[in-house]
Amino acid sequence: MNDFAVDRKTKTVTFSREFNAGLSLVWDAYTRPEILDQWWAPKPWTSKTKFMDFEVGGRRFYAMVSPGGEEHWSIQKYTSISPKTNFKLLNAFADKDENPELPGSEWDLTFSEQNGKTTVRISIYNESLDRLDKMLAMGFKEGTAMTLRNLEELLAILLQQSEKHANG
Repeated sequence: MNDFAVDRKTKTVTFSREFNAGLSLVWDAYTRPEILDQWWAPKPWTSKTKFMDFEVGGRRFYAMVSPGGEEHWSIQKYTSISPKTNFKLLNAFADKDENPELPGSEWDLTFSEQNGKTTVRISIYNESLDRLDKMLAMGFKEGTAMTLRNLEELLAILLQQSEKHANG
């Protein structure tokens, strides 16, 4: 993640990351809960998806869980899906009973592959400057960098397992 940028005028955070893996695997890592929960939290926190319905209008309700059991819940509602190229969602912090804490943010994730490497570009529009500032104060930049490292490590493991399986 080399291009992390905050634009306070547009209340937007943008960044991208290139992964040494094909588009299908990276897409699955962002869209399948059993894979998402293996990387979507900065260590030593973990991700716990209560439910996920990856379709337009569907939602993911999940928590980031500390080693001591503290839970921070979020709701993501999918607003647009173009398979293997882009999806958009509304994200809001929430309580454990799925009550969103508004205002939220709008995420736009774009996937592209070149020479076996996949780049994910993410733009996050915040409905308020207060929310943007809160997100940054909570360590969003550092947490995201750690989380994307988790994904990079997981993709390497999944690729090794796939090669082992292919070679018998």
